[in-house]
Amino acid sequence: MQLHTRTWGEGDRLALLIHGVMSDHRTWRRVGPALAERGYRVVAVDLRGHGASGRGAYSPDIFADDVAETLPTGADLAVGHSLGGLALSLAVDRLRPQRAVYSDPAWGLAGAMQGVNLGFLAQFKHAPREQVKALNPRWEEEDVDNELASLAVWDEATAEGLAPLVDADLLPDAPVVPSLVQLADPSLFLSAEQVAELQKRGFETRTVAGAGHTVHRDDFAGFMASLEGWV
Repeated sequence: MQLHTRTWGEGDRLALLIHGVMSDHRTWRRVGPALAERGYRVVAVDLRGHGASGRGAYSPDIFADDVAETLPTGADLAVGHSLGGLALSLAVDRLRPQRAVYSDPAWGLAGAMQGVNLGFLAQFKHAPREQVKALNPRWEEEDVDNELASLAVWDEATAEGLAPLVDADLLPDAPVVPSLVQLADPSLFLSAEQVAELQKRGFETRTVAGAGHTVHRDDFAGFMASLEGWV
């Protein structure tokens, strides 16, 4: 499926952004312009079931196939958050960016998600503003606005497509390209043991102290600082 995209900038370098579940390209409202200021042309997708993209069957492999079909190969940088990180890891051998950043990627239900039933995600489709703010106290008002707008057009059936994450270990065997794993504090999906294993497998890891799962909205300055040497 060809996905809807949003572009910032006209730089000579190319950056790709892939959002997490329940969000869409609007989650990158600060990251896209910041990378554009650094000389990138930035392309962000709406995953299927999200934003202005089409609907259909959902699974990690299908999300990855859509990303590989839509985005150009050989970008200078690719960043995937949460589900977007999982999709990127499954498509990275086809996209072949120069560098990949996985921001608190959904590589299994460990960390703070240990034992959680993903079916609970569907209930957030109609979350009131007060609940979104309470769950994300560090977000700016525009981020709350964008989350509510994204939820309004989100197909909650996508949550069913994440069933393979239950009792799964989807950690990549090795980085296909130079790769950074950026972690929330604590990570929503990765345990300390998994982080150590990723380091053994050749991934660089960095934690943004005090940041929640959506690092780029929880602590934008910390998010950008942790990308030093990668952007």
